[in-house]
Amino acid sequence: MAKNIGLLALQGAFREHGNAMRALGCDVSELRQKKHLAGIDAMIIPGGESTAIGKLLVDLDMLDTVREMIREGLPVYGSCAGLILLCKTIIGSEQPRLGLLDAAVRRNAFGRQVDSFECNLPVPVLGDAPFPAVFIRAPLIESAGPEVDVLAEVEMGGQNKPVAVRQGNILATSFHPELTDDMRFHRYFLDMI
Repeated sequence: MAKNIGLLALQGAFREHGNAMRALGCDVSELRQKKHLAGIDAMIIPGGESTAIGKLLVDLDMLDTVREMIREGLPVYGSCAGLILLCKTIIGSEQPRLGLLDAAVRRNAFGRQVDSFECNLPVPVLGDAPFPAVFIRAPLIESAGPEVDVLAEVEMGGQNKPVAVRQGNILATSFHPELTDDMRFHRYFLDMI
């Protein structure tokens, strides 16, 4: 039976995630209201504007329900803005967040839109071939707790900083795997369900 992936479709680049999950044989439900949360097997929180997505989650009375579903074990994958919303600490911001990933994140850590970049990123859990990571106004995890597994890092300021992490049922990346033809991150998430 196909897994039903709930795709938070309030703002941002959610369609590409949906296309990837459909290509892997999943059903995809776009989540725009609280009532849409019923019956999903997992959730993806896409990239976009984290402040806008957080505000919409509050305005639509979805934030607490989504937080509780994840706390109770619903697998969730957040890319870029989704990563920001999942983190406990957003450096320099009090914006609404789910706050379940034991990490501190800095928004737009690599610079403005013109500073966006792509790189071949080693991700050992995905195999030997590097992953084609697309960073667009990307956040950076400045610190992570002991329960957080670092899946990939980039060098910044002479230090390696996490850009892909997993904590139990939570997967998060600073970059956008949905913008590539490489399905390995989406497959990895599917294996978590």
